[in-house]
Amino acid sequence: MPAARTSPAHEGTGGTAAPAGPAVDGPPPGTDGPDAVTTAPTAGDHPSGWPTGRLLSTAARLVEQRWNEALARFDLTHAGFGVVAHLMAGPLSQHQVAGLTKVEDQTISRTLDKLERQGHVRRELDATDRRRRVVTVTPEGRRAFAAIAASGMDLEMVDDRVAEHCDLDDFRAALVALLEPGTDAP
Repeated sequence: MPAARTSPAHEGTGGTAAPAGPAVDGPPPGTDGPDAVTTAPTAGDHPSGWPTGRLLSTAARLVEQRWNEALARFDLTHAGFGVVAHLMAGPLSQHQVAGLTKVEDQTISRTLDKLERQGHVRRELDATDRRRRVVTVTPEGRRAFAAIAASGMDLEMVDDRVAEHCDLDDFRAALVALLEPGTDAP
């Protein structure tokens, strides 16, 4: 595995941001343990000083919010759209849908509950294995998916500021590498 890289803001710090605020002796009241945060974020807690993981998770959350805003008129969320997109190729087990969307079975169950209430998917017991639930996109789900495709909506949802700082193809390749099997996922 390649060596971990640090951003210029983190060079010399072992890849972690220096604590914000005044130095303290020992953990503040209410915290303990070797990994406890020893200072609270300050008004100067600028993203340029954040660890890369925090930057990535915050950026992902903001992109998901943009997706949700854009998809609301189609009665879908970012999570729901991903599920419907996978089901367009044909029925899948609930477990397969969870694997394809990179979430836990319990999480996909909640997403499927909502999609089922909205009429976008249907879940049925598998005729050959009654322990398994098969998920199918409904005609309503297909209409919503087709309407999104016909709308010309920008499915990239990447801010132009990203292109100002890096090559989008390289950025995309790095993100895909994070999702490949065998990567060290938390």
